[in-house]
Amino acid sequence: MKDYPVFGKSDVKITETRPLYSGFFKLLSYQFSHKLFEGGWSPEIKREILERGHAVAVLLFDPKRHEFVFIEQFRVGALPTSHSPWLIEIVAGMIEPGEEPDGVCRREAKEEAGVEIKRLHKALSYLSSPGGTTERLHIYIGEIDANEAYGVHGLDDESEDILVRRVEKSQAINWLNEGKIDNAAAVIALQWFLLNEKTILNEWYEHNP
Repeated sequence: MKDYPVFGKSDVKITETRPLYSGFFKLLSYQFSHKLFEGGWSPEIKREILERGHAVAVLLFDPKRHEFVFIEQFRVGALPTSHSPWLIEIVAGMIEPGEEPDGVCRREAKEEAGVEIKRLHKALSYLSSPGGTTERLHIYIGEIDANEAYGVHGLDDESEDILVRRVEKSQAINWLNEGKIDNAAAVIALQWFLLNEKTILNEWYEHNP
């Protein structure tokens, strides 16, 4: 079997980066070429890339009550393909310059769900849609007291109208299987948690009972 090369950033030549739009998001035009697996270089390629920064998303879990705390809010991007554009999500927020991801998790949990995070566990990070945006999401699991979670939250200056939903673990699994939870961050975080629950809880309670 033929050995193919392993490529990195040095195997890309960017010839132009040009701003196209700057608003809530930024849109840039990239012109580039890259090395090919069979040798040589690709022709010059042009792509439009959305620059929106990077974000955290935190799955809130109460291990004593075996409940998750989700949020529900309107998403205009869901209108074309969803039965309802009000989506079941996990708490999330953009990482601003100078901020640490842990701090963003704690801030957003308070702003969007009204809860304090006791302990955090970094799960994973992933590229949301690398064919069209540079955004990377960092997924966390946060220990909370679900009794603190109720009502409607969000910032008026960001036009947020966010409903808190306390959900038993079994119901969350049903929602996942039924497709009621269908946005990437929530699906990935919940699936990762279900695969790693014992490890997380052992870590939390072994070191900080």
